Amino acid sequence: MPESARSSASISGVPFDEALVELLAGSPPQEILEYAERFDEVHDALYRWDVWAAAYLIGGGCSDDSFMDFRAGVIALGRGWYERTALDPDNLAEHPAVIAAASAHRDEALFYEDVNYAAVGAFERLTGNPDAFYEAWAGYRSVAHQDVDATDMGEDFDFDDASEMYQRLPRLARLYLGTGD
Repeated sequence: MPESARSSASISGVPFDEALVELLAGSPPQEILEYAERFDEVHDALYRWDVWAAAYLIGGGCSDDSFMDFRAGVIALGRGWYERTALDPDNLAEHPAVIAAASAHRDEALFYEDVNYAAVGAFERLTGNPDAFYEAWAGYRSVAHQDVDATDMGEDFDFDDASEMYQRLPRLARLYLGTGD
């Protein structure tokens, strides 16, 4: 569904998150809940220290809330960039938006909060009730699914230690911290 929304957004010129809400709102409630479940799965899979370190470099720091938005932004990039990031977050050093943000000293690249709430927005459009998604989600999760334990975040490390960042994310560190000389 995100790929279709991305295509729609590029054709219509509307922001990706709005195209995604519109596309989801045209689906039955069950499909919106299934989308939300899959979104949570891929979002949670990026909950790792190395991905957080990439967000920290790109964002000039990164709180818990901002890390949620960053992971949503990676998902919004599409399957290809998502998979490259999941494989090695340092691959983001090749993304045009990241390169442009680094050279312009902007820290908002890839932080896309509204993508986190696309299913909520779609349910609200369908029902007119801002709480409809949460009510449906509670029923969906309690009947058919169990929550999964927290993912392994990998090895924690100090994001403020430049040498650690150069070692773990060399291309992003060069882009955001300089050559390290």
